[in-house]
Amino acid sequence: MTLPPALVAPVDFAPLWLIERAARTIFSSVLRAHPDLFERLGEYRQTRYLFCPLDLPLNFLVVPASKTVHVSRKTQRPVSDACIEGPLVLLLGLLEGRCDADALFFSRELSVTGDMEAMLALRNALDDSAIDLPGEIGSLAGPLAPLVAGAARYVRKRALEGRDATWN
Repeated sequence: MTLPPALVAPVDFAPLWLIERAARTIFSSVLRAHPDLFERLGEYRQTRYLFCPLDLPLNFLVVPASKTVHVSRKTQRPVSDACIEGPLVLLLGLLEGRCDADALFFSRELSVTGDMEAMLALRNALDDSAIDLPGEIGSLAGPLAPLVAGAARYVRKRALEGRDATWN
């Protein structure tokens, strides 16, 4: 599933600093909930991982060693060591361990370039993390947390209908 154009259009007009701030807030929340997330990466903690959602005009560069995420426009692709491209819904499904990474790769729904060993190390690091993005996003919504988390879970369920529940 790719994002509908009506959801993507506002991203074209939103200031990059605002998008990056939102991404960093969610990233920090996930790291607080999973402080040892990147411990299993070993030597690959220094790797620059680039995530390129095909249905968004953005790229997300994650550097585990510095626990940072940087957002850029598609036209300004940053230097990376390993890159994965695919629809946003599938990339988020991989983050949560809700999709079969191998099946998506071999069916060409995802494209991986660069350091494949680093990407496999990241996949293994995410394997047992039990990340719940709707819960993390909801926790940032204060008193609206149950409403926001519930809506996000509904969207995730609909977006991933027909996908494997897990990759491990």
